[in-house]
Amino acid sequence: MPPPPSSSRPGLNGHPIATQNQQPYYRSYSSSSSASLKGCCCCLFLLFAFLALLVLAVVLIVILAVKPKKPQFDLQQVAVVYMGISNPSAVLDPTTASLSLTIRMLFTAVNPNKVGIRYGESSFTVMYKGMPLGRATVPGFYQDAHSTRNVEATISVDRVNLMQAHAADLVRDASLNDRVELTVRGDVGAKIRVMNFDSPGVQVSVNCGIGISPRKQALIYKQCGFDGLSV
Repeated sequence: MPPPPSSSRPGLNGHPIATQNQQPYYRSYSSSSSASLKGCCCCLFLLFAFLALLVLAVVLIVILAVKPKKPQFDLQQVAVVYMGISNPSAVLDPTTASLSLTIRMLFTAVNPNKVGIRYGESSFTVMYKGMPLGRATVPGFYQDAHSTRNVEATISVDRVNLMQAHAADLVRDASLNDRVELTVRGDVGAKIRVMNFDSPGVQVSVNCGIGISPRKQALIYKQCGFDGLSV
């Protein structure tokens, strides 16, 4: 291989001095800086991933130690404020009648756990043979450990049009039988609060059957239960 070309420059005494061509060094400096930056980013990512896994492991250990139980959300009382048919004589022609209904419900939330529970917004619907009549909304709230809390909800129906299925049955039950059977259904979402972290949410479906006497403006019976617990 031939030797690299050389160049000469004059010396102090006039004799030429041979010099070798110098290669630039900035490329190697740039490559080392890029590799160092990538290494720092990788270390930071691994550090954050380790911390996240550590926090998750601690939360899971605490949850297993607490042994969370599902909260109880029961309908305790139902008060009939008002129920009436605008044209009760229209038994054969229910399309000329309209229903007005106002009921007040009192729920009891029981937290049997050692930690608090955060409830989300819940909605309850009153139905007659599957026909929705009205809906009530309960704002979300936080409940302390080992505590009981009362929650009120009011469902108001103002002159709902009865031109639907089962309208004739509803008018007949209210006018002739003085017994209207309704269903109250709702979904209650809750999360267990552990060390400022919320557990995966659970949803309890409430299903209550109630009987109302329009003449007495009173509750005849109440039977409630849970459809199930879903995550």
